[in-house]
Amino acid sequence: MATSLDTVETFGTTPFNYELGELCRKGDITALIAKFLPPLYSLVFIVGLLGNVLVVVILIKYRRLRIMTNIYLLNLAISDLLFLFTLPFWIHYVMWSDWVFGHGMCKVISGFYFTGLYGEIFFIILLTIDRYLAIVHAVFALRARTVTFGVITSIVTWGLAVLAALPEFIFQETENVLQGSYCNPVYPEDGAQSWKHFYALRINILVLALPLLVMAICYTGIIKTLLRCPNKKKYKAIRLIFVIMVVFFIFWTPYNLALLLYTFQATLFGYDCKQSKDLDLALLVTQVIAYSHCCVNPVIYAFVGERFRKYLHHFFHRHVLVYLSKYIPFLPSEKLERTSSVSPSTAEPELSIVF
Repeated sequence: MATSLDTVETFGTTPFNYELGELCRKGDITALIAKFLPPLYSLVFIVGLLGNVLVVVILIKYRRLRIMTNIYLLNLAISDLLFLFTLPFWIHYVMWSDWVFGHGMCKVISGFYFTGLYGEIFFIILLTIDRYLAIVHAVFALRARTVTFGVITSIVTWGLAVLAALPEFIFQETENVLQGSYCNPVYPEDGAQSWKHFYALRINILVLALPLLVMAICYTGIIKTLLRCPNKKKYKAIRLIFVIMVVFFIFWTPYNLALLLYTFQATLFGYDCKQSKDLDLALLVTQVIAYSHCCVNPVIYAFVGERFRKYLHHFFHRHVLVYLSKYIPFLPSEKLERTSSVSPSTAEPELSIVF
């Protein structure tokens, strides 16, 4: 026997919660979700897709992945894209409260969602360690920070991300009810509550605790090194990673705290329907904020990385504005063609494009 858990912590499509001592009707919460979340998710999808595709194109086109840091940045963008790939399916699910894509896709989309999430976290951790080695152990980094090592560690990291998302590939199931079909995790009946606690603790450990520990260790070492030997270039080198980490925690911490409160609400607050609804709303609002993180990394690259801005400027001049100048009279096509004919990489050293 197996039991299905209310999955409001994922998308909140179930209109009732049977885990509170009495039936708690949540039709109003479901209606609110169906009204407001699809346009917000659609905006996140469009902005995140455009930004991350642009990052991938520029990384491949201008640097050809000859630097380990760029390999990690490419995989970070791919992780975001994998996460974003699942959003159209969830948007349809939220709008109609009906999973129409079949049992197999329920498992695959749920698994991809968490694989992209954990992949993003793990590659941010790798970027932090990479900058730590480059600054604190510079001599060792010259030997270790190779393209081959970057490819190998990326493959291992993707394997770990899939392993972390394995419960979703295994337990996610479709359930047919009168209102339609649900895509929910279905756990063994005798361990359902334990699995639900595991779900919340796994996300909090892997999304918050582990990155926080790595960041604390690495940045402590970096700060000590910079205090002993101040160097403007080293400060620039850690700027992007530092901003990525800070922004990541600002976006994901509220969701993780709300998830913990939601999961352990019976233990912490007792059984109360109104409080459960309030936690539902808090969880869903913070989830939208967390989703928006997929849109942030490309913005960070554009505004923090001076070298990236040069490549971005060159890319738009050569591939966008030159094309538009054929149809828009006031764009100076000859000047644009002269500008785009000079590649910014010809006069720049082989350093990571974002620093």
